[in-house]
Amino acid sequence: MKAVVSLNSGSSSIKFALYGLDAQGSPSLSAGGKIEGIGIAPHLVARTVDGETIFDRNWPDGANLTHADLLKELFDWALGHLDGYEVVAIGHRVVHGGTQFAAPRLIDEALLDALDALCPLAPLHQPHNLAAIRAIRTLQPDLPQVACFDTAFHHDKPLLASRLAIPRALHDQGIRRYGFHGLSYEYIARRLRDIDPALAGGRIIAAHLGNGASLCAMRGGRSVDTTMGFTALDGLMMGTRCGSIDPGVVLHLQTQMGMSAAEVEQLLYKQSGLLGVSGISSDMRALAASDAPEVEEAISLFTWRAAREAGALTASLGGLDGLVFTAGIGENNADVRSRICRRLEWLGLEIDGLANAGHGPVISLPDSRVKILVIPTDEERMIALHSLTIMEKRT
Repeated sequence: MKAVVSLNSGSSSIKFALYGLDAQGSPSLSAGGKIEGIGIAPHLVARTVDGETIFDRNWPDGANLTHADLLKELFDWALGHLDGYEVVAIGHRVVHGGTQFAAPRLIDEALLDALDALCPLAPLHQPHNLAAIRAIRTLQPDLPQVACFDTAFHHDKPLLASRLAIPRALHDQGIRRYGFHGLSYEYIARRLRDIDPALAGGRIIAAHLGNGASLCAMRGGRSVDTTMGFTALDGLMMGTRCGSIDPGVVLHLQTQMGMSAAEVEQLLYKQSGLLGVSGISSDMRALAASDAPEVEEAISLFTWRAAREAGALTASLGGLDGLVFTAGIGENNADVRSRICRRLEWLGLEIDGLANAGHGPVISLPDSRVKILVIPTDEERMIALHSLTIMEKRT
């Protein structure tokens, strides 16, 4: 029996999912999990589709373990778990595809070199994506690997939504608004077609709210506009990222406060957002348990920014038919959903308090002019589906 593996390798974690293929070649989740705490005290946990823990290992003294070291541990366990399966491909989330890569690609040395050149555009993500690919190539050099790009879903959005108001020559060199979280938005567009085909053909804002957060305006299941731009730092306030900021602040930090470019990068990517405003945590779950006034300000700012950007994207769409919440905060935090929707009541959103406290998917009142839904995202399944498509083209 055949199988495909999805990997999403970040700076401090690696998410994975193992899919067995049925007789028709459709993927069925066998197990999934995460390696967390990379660089501190790594922890690998794998669970079945029913949530049963089937592997759990800690490395309390493993601060020096690299992504490659931990991927070998994961790979060794996965081969045992998939005993009797033939792994036909490993698919990877690659954050940045630049202007060139608008569809999944089979990975070879030339593609890796091209993706290396894009690392400056996603310095906190792209190097770790590529490190995982190279680690697997070392472990299993003949195993096909597929790159699935987070920017690809936004690749054909309108030109005006891609431009920055800078000299044309810089735009032509690739300094433009790309958009991210594309694998998540692509999955949401597919699921929405299953749940509500009529709504899926309309004007939708999908809110991917997690440690990284963005909004995407979709019409007919295609990206029209999005809050992230040249980098994944832009747009909404996030766990540790500032989101949109006056460029003059960056100039001030460097010219008046003497901060280096590296220090500014650290500040805006790692010390801002919910963490920076609250002074306590970047995790919305931890903030929800605190009654500190700084925490309330952080949550209020997070939801205000999300509603403000949703209003802007409604203008890009020329109206709004549906709002979909997804990702960690979007799927699990009823209070955040309620706060955002209350700020958008002027658009015709009427949230159902009881439904919002439950499991959805529809959490709007029957008379709401804008339908509100909660749809869990599944980037790993999207990666698996893309990888299978690439493998089918090879045969």
